[in-house]
Amino acid sequence: MQTPETNYKGYFVTLLSLLLLWGVASYIISNPALPNPVDVLALMLSRRELLSHTAVSLLRVIYSLALALSLAFPAGIFSREKVVDTAVSPIIYLLYPIPHIVLLPLYILIFGIGDLSRVLLIATILFFQIAVTTRDAAKQVSEYYVYSILSLGASKFDVYRHVIIPAVMPKIMTALRISIGTAIAVLFFAESFATTSGLGYLIIDSWSRADYKMMYAAITTMALLGFILYVIVESVERRVCRWL
Repeated sequence: MQTPETNYKGYFVTLLSLLLLWGVASYIISNPALPNPVDVLALMLSRRELLSHTAVSLLRVIYSLALALSLAFPAGIFSREKVVDTAVSPIIYLLYPIPHIVLLPLYILIFGIGDLSRVLLIATILFFQIAVTTRDAAKQVSEYYVYSILSLGASKFDVYRHVIIPAVMPKIMTALRISIGTAIAVLFFAESFATTSGLGYLIIDSWSRADYKMMYAAITTMALLGFILYVIVESVERRVCRWL
């Protein structure tokens, strides 16, 4: 696995490359719809309005990830137990294929136009992503490992603690990293409908007012938000899965 320093250098080079391409494209096209990245970055550093919307979006994503993980982790892990799998499998098979993003109007009708409906929508989508990955990983753990630890007098709790959870943890962390991208995408949709806060709202509002600099500032901030969360999860994975 690459060291954090190497990764950060790659991130920095990629970021500079993207900004350079953006600047060149802005100069060539010379259209207000594609402002200069320097102007956009300056706006990002000077507008407190952007900071408040970012804080709202960040909290929504964190709450959604925490809620989805707290439900999907046990549902997936304990699917090795026949009783749990009997209850979980029908839910996954019947509800997972549904495009859950269309549930936003229903969630708003039931839970109101506040943060709760948006957090629940994102958490619903992430739940199935994490639960399916965790369930499949838990079922793929070889029974020979389980029998080995049972032969040493281990309890069922010990089996999950020392065998099942460590074996599936890399897959869970991978699912969590993938879920961040999904969460940011769903966040934009959820915040562009019946709300007055969040980066998604700010993007749509700026677009409708032809304030392209603010629109790009909000888009860039949302991208950075997803990137930072991704790096944090990757850092946690290095600590939790040190054997990789």
